[in-house]
Amino acid sequence: MSVIEIQNITKDYGGHKGVFDVSFDVQKGEVVGFLGPNGSGKTTTIRQLMGFIKPDKGKVTIFEKDCFEKASEVQGSIGYLPGEIAFMNDMNGLEFIEFMAKMKKIKNKEKMQELIRFLELDPKGKIKRMSKGMKQKIGIVIAFMGDADILILDEPTSGLDPLMQNKFVELIQKEKERGKTILMSSHIFEEVEHTCDRVVMIKDGQIIAVEKMDNIRKNRQKYYEIEFENEHEARKFADYYQNVKVDHHRVSFFLKGEVNELLHRLSQVQIVEINARSQSLEELFLHYYGGDNHEWNAF
Repeated sequence: MSVIEIQNITKDYGGHKGVFDVSFDVQKGEVVGFLGPNGSGKTTTIRQLMGFIKPDKGKVTIFEKDCFEKASEVQGSIGYLPGEIAFMNDMNGLEFIEFMAKMKKIKNKEKMQELIRFLELDPKGKIKRMSKGMKQKIGIVIAFMGDADILILDEPTSGLDPLMQNKFVELIQKEKERGKTILMSSHIFEEVEHTCDRVVMIKDGQIIAVEKMDNIRKNRQKYYEIEFENEHEARKFADYYQNVKVDHHRVSFFLKGEVNELLHRLSQVQIVEINARSQSLEELFLHYYGGDNHEWNAF
């Protein structure tokens, strides 16, 4: 059952800025990662889901309700974390959380307290003196404290240190086990890999791929880096494979399967050193969908 449906939406700001004929859905109980470089259209899409802006064409619905026409109803059923949170800097963190709880008509504060403890948040300091990471923790508490069935999260771990990023992954996994439906834009590939069932990739305002994480894992290659005794042997070996980078005595390349054949060839030459690792999710996306490291690192 589709809980979130995005049907052929276009929001054109001119100069090829915006989103164009974007379609995808999120099923009940599914966690979907929404990936793309800065300016690719992630936040524009999410803002239409939240009913903040109306698409020029197409339709967005949550629980079959039009997100713009029924914005107040839709927003009341969602836990939302914006990419940039508007704080009241004269409040302390706890006052702001309590203020938001009142706005959302949340009477049971048990979930709120549980999240504050889990994130190791001391919310009593003035917001204007807080670090980006502390403010992000407050945003996470506010998004999750209503125990909504749907969570829409725009760059949820922005500003968090690696330890807190891991705790956030744990939080998502727990909510997933409880049957929550989650759409999460992120630039942290490990975070997506450990939490998401599917990924939707957007580039230049258009969807370029929708893939199940299981399929992505099955298509993952190995990355090999091999140092030979001399450059002649390295170049001779490189002729057997495609897209091999040769740097003096050293070759590096990606390869799926063919391990026995590789070992057989290597047994016939003098090897100084060999290193192998699994292809990272980021490398896999680059390999599948094009672009260069500079472009896709610009999240």
